[in-house]
Amino acid sequence: MEVEAEVLQSQVVDEAVLLRLLRRAGRLVARPALECLELLLDASTPAQVRFTVLAALTYLLVPIDLIPDFIPAAGFSDDLVAITALLGLCTRHLTPDIKRRAQRRLDRWFPLGR
Repeated sequence: MEVEAEVLQSQVVDEAVLLRLLRRAGRLVARPALECLELLLDASTPAQVRFTVLAALTYLLVPIDLIPDFIPAAGFSDDLVAITALLGLCTRHLTPDIKRRAQRRLDRWFPLGR
């Protein structure tokens, strides 16, 4: 993702430019989340994959960690393992149809050109 130089170098924030930047960041972050959602909703996704995706997402969202996040360097390592497992599963089980459905939802939630 390119960061627009005019946002970073200006003393005055151009709200339109900042809004475009945030929307692009939103789409970038939202895409994998929506692909995981569509993977969970897809009837052909194996039950063990659904369970693992739900477990990883739950672990990431629940504030209690095996290694507390405030511990320097090590604090986010358990979260990184959960994210890596989640991305690995999603990558192996995402079908073109799931990706299309996620893209349609992404376009509805984060429309381009606004």
